[in-house]
Amino acid sequence: MSTQTLNGFLLTRNWRDGAGGVELEFWFASDEGAICVQVLGEHSVFFVASNQREKLRQLIADETGIDVRPLALRDFSMTAVDGVYCRSYRQSRALAERLRAEGLEPLEADINPADRYLMERFIAGGAEIHGQFTRRGKHLRALNPSLRSADYRPGLRLVSFDIETAMQGVQLYSIAAHGVAPGVTEQRVFMLGEGTGQDYVHSCASQEAVLQAFIDWLQAFDPDVLIGWNVINFDCWYLQRVADAAGRRLLLGRDSRAARWRNVDSEGERRSIHCPGRVVLDGIDMLRAAFYNFESFALDHVAHELLGEGKLIHGSDRGEEIGRLFREDKAALAAYNLQDCELVTRIFDATSMLDFAIARSVITGLNMDRMGGSVASFDNLYLPRLHRAGYVAPNASVEHIASPGGWVLDSIPGLYNHVLVLDFKSLYPSIIRSFAIDPLGLALGVCGELAEADTVPGFLDARFAREGHILPQLIQQLWAQRDAARKAGDAPLSQAIKIIMNSFYGVLGTPGCRFFDARLASSITRRGHQILKRTRDHIEQSGHRVIYGDTDSVFVWIQDAASDAEAEAAGMALQASLNTWWRQQLADEFGVDSALELEFETHYKRFLMPTIRGSDKGSKKRYAGLVGTEDGDRLVFKGLESVRTDWTRLARTFQEELYARVFADRPYAEFICETNRQLLAGERDDQLVYRKRLRRKLDEYQRNLPPHVQAARLYESRGLAPPSRGDWVEYVMTSAGAEPAAAYLAPLDYEHYSERQLQPVADGILGLLGSSFRSLVDQQIDLF
Repeated sequence: MSTQTLNGFLLTRNWRDGAGGVELEFWFASDEGAICVQVLGEHSVFFVASNQREKLRQLIADETGIDVRPLALRDFSMTAVDGVYCRSYRQSRALAERLRAEGLEPLEADINPADRYLMERFIAGGAEIHGQFTRRGKHLRALNPSLRSADYRPGLRLVSFDIETAMQGVQLYSIAAHGVAPGVTEQRVFMLGEGTGQDYVHSCASQEAVLQAFIDWLQAFDPDVLIGWNVINFDCWYLQRVADAAGRRLLLGRDSRAARWRNVDSEGERRSIHCPGRVVLDGIDMLRAAFYNFESFALDHVAHELLGEGKLIHGSDRGEEIGRLFREDKAALAAYNLQDCELVTRIFDATSMLDFAIARSVITGLNMDRMGGSVASFDNLYLPRLHRAGYVAPNASVEHIASPGGWVLDSIPGLYNHVLVLDFKSLYPSIIRSFAIDPLGLALGVCGELAEADTVPGFLDARFAREGHILPQLIQQLWAQRDAARKAGDAPLSQAIKIIMNSFYGVLGTPGCRFFDARLASSITRRGHQILKRTRDHIEQSGHRVIYGDTDSVFVWIQDAASDAEAEAAGMALQASLNTWWRQQLADEFGVDSALELEFETHYKRFLMPTIRGSDKGSKKRYAGLVGTEDGDRLVFKGLESVRTDWTRLARTFQEELYARVFADRPYAEFICETNRQLLAGERDDQLVYRKRLRRKLDEYQRNLPPHVQAARLYESRGLAPPSRGDWVEYVMTSAGAEPAAAYLAPLDYEHYSERQLQPVADGILGLLGSSFRSLVDQQIDLF
């Protein structure tokens, strides 16, 4: 058996306690197929201050399988530490708990052996595997090979799958699968009952046979990644229930390994799934992780938005129609089932979502299917660098002092010509780089070993070491990687890097982070406040007016601009002068190089900064403007009704047209009156639906029931499936109050929509023009 070196991309990780120590298992995708790597005889390790060594040795005197070794590492109090090595992870966790009970402080005791093994080797996604390989079935295996980081990207095998079921009970109708691999596409529908005549449909005698046929096909196609829409908490969980009812395991993993589940929330309504050797990615979760935003994340809606087409069956009676097709037209059901799979595959392709998942894994070191995980990402990036610098991490602090959020300048309401937005590029990462803000740098800066001149001042008496820090260099490295990704047109990698860089402040301000310290977070946010206010002052000294500012942006009114060209020239001049000024300020005041970079981002030809309703005070985080593009002028709304899903389509379309008319100096009074007339005449009924998400279970709402809850409680009596927590409720306002939009009985309350939807939208801009909705509408009524 010869020794080889193969490249692989990490799919799943696992560990267990064995007789000879901790056993690690890693599955990789590779050009040669899936590789299962087993590493045996590992230890679980944590750290304890060396001055606690004697007490530690007394506590473990009667135990075996524990080794204590002095190390050339220190904690954040600059005390030397010992490594505590345990033969099993269970023993390690139990010992750490005992030490805490005895007043000792075990450090980094929460890191599991598989994560530590990978992070200490800087393995994030790609790995070089050097060892002896054997083939078992479709897969290669390697026992105790050497692993190190590698720049490798796989060509992954993908299966999108979707199930159709009865509305009640556990009754599986069909499972559709759409498999895609380099040079290969396969499609199957496993249907309960008689055949349909379609060559891709496989008929099965029972729902257990449907499940078995799907699993057999899955093992044969051997995908690396499973995708779908709500695929974990609906499709996979439903299949688990089918398997449970049949008294069998759900073998979705490689090597016919069973799926394992973990509850994500305390109510058990959201779960995560682990399938050894396979990643399961939910389309909704992935789009949200990449900061896509849709009015609805229903597959039909997202497919229409991204692909221009939707599901073959849609609407509130979809469940009944699926049941009818199963009884009367299985061929149509198979086509519908399969198209849902294909839509998900195409959405992943259109958004490069698989590339984004790979890029995120490469940057964070987390598995592709790990949602969120900002704190874990930070640990993966920071801890191995911290250890190589000679230190171990502290435990999370129990003292939580809140740090302020981003600064928002008071706005000056009005309707303007030529407003520019100047935006600090990645302000918080830039502050970290410029002012050497760093957990280790803080520990070094306040320990008393450095002269004041060797530190940079922060806030709350923080001081940061000018040398020996980690985070500023890490951000600089990521920044360079992002610039390279953007230059190469690698949008998924660029987006993944941007997300992780911008998460660093939030992580450092999170009490659950082991590095949490109010001095860290405050030294970022308060410096941001200072930078924004001083930027405003400098702009106004140059003769321009700042009408608003929010966290990392200032909105500048170029009062004397006679044309778009003049306004944009002023924006470029401000960008250049402010960047030069900030470089000089930071060099003079702090002796540091500025990483602050202000960009002239947007020119609004017309701009509206509204007032707070019922007040003459300027609003915050709400505005609208007209931007010129190559394809013509475009309206931009921020925080206003047209971008809020809890307002009706009537209000949103009304606002878009009204603002377009005002910004273009076109007549608007007749449009307002005609829209109100159409509403009262019942000509806009299809635009009167409200949508609101249930944040709690229905029975948890006891007092002050909001309208969407009132409507939700009527669903069952109107023949509709009652919504669960997290579902969207669609309702209309009638003379009897809120009722389900799909089954309302009382007449629509048109006066409600006129007063609560049209009037607030209109008055938000008419008040700045010396007019009002009521004056225009009442004038029209008086004419008749």
